Amino acid sequence: MTEELLLGLDLGTTFAKAAVVTADGRERSHGRAPTPWRRVATGAEMDPDSLVREAVAAARQALDAAPGGRVVGVGVCSMAETGALLDAAGEPVVPMIGWHDTRGGSEAEEVGAAMGSERFSERTGLPVSRLCTLSKYRWLRANVPAAARGVRWLNVAEWVVKALGGAEVAELSLSSRTGFLDLDRRTWWEGALEIAGAPSNFFPEPVSAGEPAGRIAEVLPEAADAVLTVAGHDHPCASVGAAAIRRGDLFDSCGTAEAFVRPVDRRLGAGDVRRAVAGGATVGWNAVPDQQALMAGFVSGLALRRFLSLLGVDEHEREALEAAALAVPPGAEGVTVTGVTDDRATLEGIPASAGPGHVWRAAVEAVARHGADVLATIRSVAGDPARLVVTGGWARSPTVRAVKRAVLGPFEEPVVREAGARGAALIAGIAAGVFKGFDDLPPVEWRERTGDD
Repeated sequence: MTEELLLGLDLGTTFAKAAVVTADGRERSHGRAPTPWRRVATGAEMDPDSLVREAVAAARQALDAAPGGRVVGVGVCSMAETGALLDAAGEPVVPMIGWHDTRGGSEAEEVGAAMGSERFSERTGLPVSRLCTLSKYRWLRANVPAAARGVRWLNVAEWVVKALGGAEVAELSLSSRTGFLDLDRRTWWEGALEIAGAPSNFFPEPVSAGEPAGRIAEVLPEAADAVLTVAGHDHPCASVGAAAIRRGDLFDSCGTAEAFVRPVDRRLGAGDVRRAVAGGATVGWNAVPDQQALMAGFVSGLALRRFLSLLGVDEHEREALEAAALAVPPGAEGVTVTGVTDDRATLEGIPASAGPGHVWRAAVEAVARHGADVLATIRSVAGDPARLVVTGGWARSPTVRAVKRAVLGPFEEPVVREAGARGAALIAGIAAGVFKGFDDLPPVEWRERTGDD
């Protein structure tokens, strides 16, 4: 019999990643292509069609290296907040603005003043900020004339699924990041659509991750006729790939943006939502259907990359720096970093004996403390987790691992290379009928270690 294969795409801030996964959950091959950002004064933007080309390139790289078999399902997960604004013919009318771009700040202030920040948070599970789609879209309407021709918004994964031949759908975990979704009703909030000046039917109807959304077209003949699905927001999708979706799990995804994902088995009330948002967390729908999740995200990888640039160290050639940082005692001998995730950070307390290892350890400790602060909010709402599961590229840093263990406590690591792409592939398996549901997904292996690592 021909082996059934699943293809997962994880469209992140830095790379479009792909993985071919077998029905027993093993990652058999991988592909990667750079996310095609164009730097601008406010941050970054990109051409929607260029993103599709890079996603296809990553997919082909993985498929070319895959064992023989037939691809039966393709799942796509992605970063949130960034999206494609389409005209009536389904063509993009403006570039995609990066979620981390600074545009939308004044528009967010206007939304908060008009709607009330607390009311907005209760309805959407989000703070009023420049990050959400609502703020970015208001900026586009006010500053880019072509945006007036836009009649439909698709988040990144939704846009790529459409470009691969699928239907236009709005997946709930991505929709939860837009500022337009009424969290409790799981429908689009008329008040948000009105204040944004959005046209009717601006979004498709919301669906859960794993719902079939058509089949692959000629753009990727290597996976011809495979079932397509939107696998959701990259961090919740990665929690599926890392097998961290059971009750009591806390998932830590350490990428360019770091996120903690804590599934909850009940719908959170308005008071819990207000408390979560006030403490730096958000509430939204998970990639697992009918399950809400508390999430706290921050730009840890981006923040750490800034310090690598400051030190003149290439991100992929930092072995000596890691060794120097591990030789520095906790507390970095008084060297501290404040505002580590802000637009501007401050390095303080530098003694005459300080070297690059002190700076790197201080930056990593500052990121870990920031994570501990937002985790305190998640614990106050959902209780202490039964276990912490950690994955992601930055979790491979020896300094990050040591500091994380010291600040957050022991953690478990699944033996997965690309948790997001693996999760997207497994969710595609649900859409294609390979698995009955999320409870039927294959397990992962867990890394064994002794001592501190």
